[in-house]
Amino acid sequence: MDEAVRSNRAVWERASTKHVNEYDDLLADARGRVGLFPRELELLSAVLATGPTVVHFQSGHGVDDTALVRAGARSVLGIDYSVVAAGAAQRRATEIGVPVRYVAAEVPGVPVRDECADLVYTGKGALIWMRDLDAWARDAARVLRPGGSLFVYEGHPAVPLWSWDEDEPRIRADRSYFAESHINDTFPGNGAREWQWTLGQIVTAITRAGLRLDVLEEYAEPFWRPQDGYTAAAWSGRLPNAYALLAHK
Repeated sequence: MDEAVRSNRAVWERASTKHVNEYDDLLADARGRVGLFPRELELLSAVLATGPTVVHFQSGHGVDDTALVRAGARSVLGIDYSVVAAGAAQRRATEIGVPVRYVAAEVPGVPVRDECADLVYTGKGALIWMRDLDAWARDAARVLRPGGSLFVYEGHPAVPLWSWDEDEPRIRADRSYFAESHINDTFPGNGAREWQWTLGQIVTAITRAGLRLDVLEEYAEPFWRPQDGYTAAAWSGRLPNAYALLAHK
């Protein structure tokens, strides 16, 4: 683990106390109040209909994992480098009684055997923490069985450029789409270094790892908004704020 990843992990250990402090709300979400986005379910319908074994790279609070089980997954293994996040997610999964378990580990380098999963699921704030995108894609390909799928539902790489002004969307003067990285200045990752991968780099890494692209869609709606009701002009439908990618081995 290099120094940038080590520093980011420390930030996320602190930020993940949110998953502990909001345990009851997240437990209610995991019990069924919150599910996958409708478009996720549509894109994954054929995969989930087979009862897949899922590995979730960077699983965070784990609410998506119980949603995957409700949608048809046989089991889910969540991998997250925050011990706090993985521990809280495991407690919720155990309390609900779903076939979901968690391992605290770095991605890439997930400690699972080759070709053990039918689906690798990831996104919603995951790829910006990848220091080595090619290694990440190779790890996803390694974990998948032949015919298995990689699914990413993620913030669009252009999102760090948008200001959160309410009157008009503006491009931040301190950000570049083609920069190597930038420092996160919003909760919960405030102070962590985000890696600025372009959409082209993401697709290229996945295909270079031997996966074949099936779907790539871009959306105006962000996958996350602040819960305090704050809104920004950049989320009004004019700019890309999220994307979905489905590929297979």
